Amino acid sequence: MAKFANHDEYIEAAPEQFHDLLVQLRARLAEALPDADEVIMYDMPGFGFGKDVVAGYAAFSNQCGLYVSKGAIAAHADEIAAAGLKATKTGVTFSAKKPIPDDLISKLALASREELGV
Repeated sequence: MAKFANHDEYIEAAPEQFHDLLVQLRARLAEALPDADEVIMYDMPGFGFGKDVVAGYAAFSNQCGLYVSKGAIAAHADEIAAAGLKATKTGVTFSAKKPIPDDLISKLALASREELGV
């Protein structure tokens, strides 16, 4: 993907089937982290404080991802699995057919912030 100046540009350039998911994800992260800055780091949109990215997101050809701290993933591994989603050490993948629940987005963002201490 190209370089993006802001979240709107990123979402617009993402595959169309993910636009609504990304808009919703962005809104949930903004609610959970109201004092965080919207940033673009590593060519991905995210929310953070200075150089600390608390939560980032991305769209790919077949899925989207929410990226948070390792501890946030570990702390909510059971909820991620219960939602039928796949997790890596620092991310959760989801799609339009299997979206990430709003409450899980908030929990992951807040746990990531707590782990990072920002």
